[in-house]
Amino acid sequence: MRGPLRVLLPTPDYPPTAGGIQLLLQRLVRDSKCTFEVITPHSGKMAGSAHDALDGVTRTPRLPDHRATVALLNAAAIGRISATRPDVVLSGHIVTGPAALVAKRFLSIPVIQYVYGSELARSSLARRVMSAASASIAISSSTRERSVALGAPAARLHVIPPGVDQPASPRGRDQDAARHSPPIVITVARLSDRYKGFDVMIRALPLVRARVPAMRWVVVGEGPLRGELEAMTVSYGVADCVTFTGALCDRDRDEWLERASVFAMPSRELPGGQGGEGFGLVYLEAGTHGLPSVAGNVGGSTDAVIDGATGVTVDPTDHVAVADAIADLLLEPARSELLGAGAREHAARLSWAHMARAVDELIERVVAEAALKPRR
Repeated sequence: MRGPLRVLLPTPDYPPTAGGIQLLLQRLVRDSKCTFEVITPHSGKMAGSAHDALDGVTRTPRLPDHRATVALLNAAAIGRISATRPDVVLSGHIVTGPAALVAKRFLSIPVIQYVYGSELARSSLARRVMSAASASIAISSSTRERSVALGAPAARLHVIPPGVDQPASPRGRDQDAARHSPPIVITVARLSDRYKGFDVMIRALPLVRARVPAMRWVVVGEGPLRGELEAMTVSYGVADCVTFTGALCDRDRDEWLERASVFAMPSRELPGGQGGEGFGLVYLEAGTHGLPSVAGNVGGSTDAVIDGATGVTVDPTDHVAVADAIADLLLEPARSELLGAGAREHAARLSWAHMARAVDELIERVVAEAALKPRR
């Protein structure tokens, strides 16, 4: 009786570097019943740390030139694939697709490609990789639609949404009164991506304050846009009601989420189809704290936030619509509580274990189908 299926996972994104892709892949490795070998670049400043010495994780050089780093990663992945002959290669990002396709073409090893959203701007590479892969995993229906539009075979595209960690201490009823005085609107995001809608939020704040004078906006995250955004709050006369916390540990972030009334992040798509949420894991994280979300009605946000059930989706370029959605939720606590309960239920259904089972089932199916074909 054979043991667990062996999976080689090449990816440029893996902890301890932070981000949604990193978290998704780490949770998959943790919860899957397959045996994974991860091959990924060193963690930069933390190279040589305990993270870089984890069993099952092979680290490659991280160079100043990102393209060189990716090239080395692909070369090393090809070497590991040739040496270990895994049952399947699961490419964690489109940029590691070339190594996976070498495995498929020359070693007859089946390949599964993960796709998220923003990387599909590399349309020619994405098209080649997904067309040749045994299967592809899209994290949302929006990502699947974008992939099909690029020419990816629809029959080999599978939507498997990410999961979410449940908070250690979910909101209790005795906290409800405190969280409404003063009413806090919260955004959690790295301050590096303009598509997250920070500018629209700032333009919306004077309108929200006109209806809810005591409200505050708390921004959890750090990044190169912080100085520009702080200056913008001064220009719009709202600096006194905005708190930029910087980067926080999970516990401190969760404390702010517990105190908040509404989560808001009106992510939008930028010209050329770039930007937008592939899924929007942070909306689910807010939902675990019973928070309704205000989100853009484009991209993967519409999978993470169900309009009228877990929050409100609006035109993310319309600051008036964003302001109205936020103010309405702050002024209608019963409706806000109902949507928050729906958000918590939605998040509870999307566990990491559920995601890992779905990926495992796809891996098993792809490996079984490959076994029926003659190998070189």
